[in-house]
Amino acid sequence: MALTGRAALLAALGSLPVGIWEPSWTGILAVNIPLAVACACDFALAAPVRRLGLARSGDTSARLGEAADVTLTVTNPSGRPLRAHVRDAWPPSSWQPGTEVEASRHQLTVPAGERRRLTTRLRPTRRGDRQADRVTIRSYGPLRLFCRQGTHKAPWTVRVLPPFTSRKHLPSKLARLRELDGRTSVLTRGEGTEFDSLREYVPGDDTRSIDWRATARQTSVAVRTWRPERDRHILVVLDTGRTSAGRVGDAPRLDASMDAALLLAALASRAGDRVDLLAYDRRVRALVQGRTAKDLLPSLVDAMASLEPELVETNARGLTATALRTAPRRSLIVLLTSLDAAPIEEGLLPVLPQLTQRHTVLLASVADPHIARMATARGNTDAVYEAAAAAQAQTERDRTAEQLRRHGVTVVDATPDDLAPALADAYLALKAAGRL
Repeated sequence: MALTGRAALLAALGSLPVGIWEPSWTGILAVNIPLAVACACDFALAAPVRRLGLARSGDTSARLGEAADVTLTVTNPSGRPLRAHVRDAWPPSSWQPGTEVEASRHQLTVPAGERRRLTTRLRPTRRGDRQADRVTIRSYGPLRLFCRQGTHKAPWTVRVLPPFTSRKHLPSKLARLRELDGRTSVLTRGEGTEFDSLREYVPGDDTRSIDWRATARQTSVAVRTWRPERDRHILVVLDTGRTSAGRVGDAPRLDASMDAALLLAALASRAGDRVDLLAYDRRVRALVQGRTAKDLLPSLVDAMASLEPELVETNARGLTATALRTAPRRSLIVLLTSLDAAPIEEGLLPVLPQLTQRHTVLLASVADPHIARMATARGNTDAVYEAAAAAQAQTERDRTAEQLRRHGVTVVDATPDDLAPALADAYLALKAAGRL
């Protein structure tokens, strides 16, 4: 029981004339007894809290940045109406900063023997599972002098999924894919592609595509057309080690890598390729294998939702061994990691030949746009020093990328907004060149 009516009671007593207090206790009791009776009646008429029934329904998942509505049904089995203030508690990251009080508190009136629903709208600011905490209900009497208060457990979980903001680039990338696949333009030739059909030679065609046997059987020169092979295997490897925790803008590098991986998976699955996902630092954090094109994206976003960067150095040897086990036959391995010199030179480069001798390797890294802005800064001594530091950092990054290219690795280095489309373009370029 919370004595919320104490302030009102003392105020009432404090407003009594001084003369009533002076003669004897008789006058005091004459006034206090009606007030005490009123308070007791108010408390007795407040609906009991412990007997209330609570049940939840509503959204179980939402993309980061979107709203999720969770409905709480309150059943009042008592014979007294419930007049209540309700606090539906969730973790702080379930709302935008400063909106928690307004979003989590409700006023509710439930007649005797009936039920009512109230909706809590969540706007999560982080990926992962958000679990409901306690529901605190404060039941008032009709005079609101006293109240009954109790806490209930009403479990519910909302999974916050990656936002997939790069989805807007998918239509343009699919148009390019259709060009490669021969549905909107001339088919291409290249090593590792599949024969599609014959057509008449036109000026500008590669003479190596001429089919001399077919030409001998007809009056015009015939050339072979090719289409990119389908059912290629792509393994997307997310590095969840300490370098993925670095924040670029408002989000860690891992989030930008996830967004790029989702666009690549959506594009590759439309191309008929099989896509698997491996998240690794010193152990496997997530593994998605063998999904159909229809189930691929839901499986990926569900696996990525709970991933968080681990503040440990990634074990490059363990990552390589796990990738080779996950992709036993020739595949495209897309490694989303950092281009920092130390982790690459000390960790990845010594074991890189194990990957490149069996697979095509594409490495994508998130660049910090602030470094580019620093490199152009001028005007005072601090700005010049910042520009020099940015130039040195970019030079080291370019040198590391060149070392990887000498090992046959395709490197994509782009800012968070540009990484996803740049990675998709690199995949399409490899496909057009017949390297998949």
